Amino acid sequence: MTSQSTSQFPKPGSTSELEHDLVLTPKFDAEGLVAAVATDANTGVVLMLAWMNAEAMRLTIETGEAHFWSRSRRKIWKKGEDSGNVLRVSDMRVDCDQDALWLKVSVAGAGVACHTGQRTCFYRSVPLGQAAAGPVRLVPAAAE
Repeated sequence: MTSQSTSQFPKPGSTSELEHDLVLTPKFDAEGLVAAVATDANTGVVLMLAWMNAEAMRLTIETGEAHFWSRSRRKIWKKGEDSGNVLRVSDMRVDCDQDALWLKVSVAGAGVACHTGQRTCFYRSVPLGQAAAGPVRLVPAAAE
């Protein structure tokens, strides 16, 4: 379980309440997390997928800057706190059953979202239509 309780948000209700009510009641997984997909607010390009616990979600809502839960470091991190590539959130949406978030963002600094220096974390393609008899070789994705 992450270090932050999910109690700062109301508990999820019935399926109907999750799907139709206008109250944020995130459905955290067993680790206390929800998936958060960040896309470029202008182009729609998917930049990254990360995880939020209740505290990261609260900080994102309060500051308008993306905060996430690092599963490897086991702590909250503000995207861009070291690199300057802060994700400024212009729209935050929750999916139908409130277990995933979609952040529309603009990237400050050098404008890259990936820690590798790439614009997006999704910079390689998996070739389709081939037999996966051996290792599947990735190919660089076309520039977005």
